[in-house]
Amino acid sequence: MKTIDKYLFQALDNYPYSLEETIESLDYAFSYDSKNSMVLCLYGRIQAEQLANYEEAKNYFQEALANNIHALQVYPHYLQALILNEDYEEALKLADFALTIKGINKAEIFIRKAILLEVQHQFKEALKEIKSAKLYSIQHDYDSGIGEVEKRVKDKIDLLKDKKKKSQKSKKQSKNKKSKKN
Repeated sequence: MKTIDKYLFQALDNYPYSLEETIESLDYAFSYDSKNSMVLCLYGRIQAEQLANYEEAKNYFQEALANNIHALQVYPHYLQALILNEDYEEALKLADFALTIKGINKAEIFIRKAILLEVQHQFKEALKEIKSAKLYSIQHDYDSGIGEVEKRVKDKIDLLKDKKKKSQKSKKQSKNKKSKKN
């Protein structure tokens, strides 16, 4: 095992529970190879997930992919950062590209696309992506995450239906009150 791997494993093992130790191990790993896609990805995750510094996170993710376009672990985290930063068009392009890469966890990418559509209130399209995620899922543990996203999207659809019904009901009541006055 290379020394960089030792420090990278330490960083991954410590993240997100011990950020100080994570950063220390990452810095050592970075000093051995500043172009390592896993190291850059974890730096990006820290920027996005811990500091909400999405622009900086994007820089790390872009550098990681520039060094290794087949760094499969980068795509889901990069997509999440783009979604949170409201870079929706860029996220869609990245997701579509990621789905063409051999060996990528397609279920995970389809779920990110569903979340992207969800935040844009395109719930029916999101459900289609969830269906695709289910079709490509090969990990039992991942199925529960898909189910949670699906439930959340369906709850939002129901919420909108309820809101629409209440709106129609209040309009009807307003009309009835006006007609009684006349």
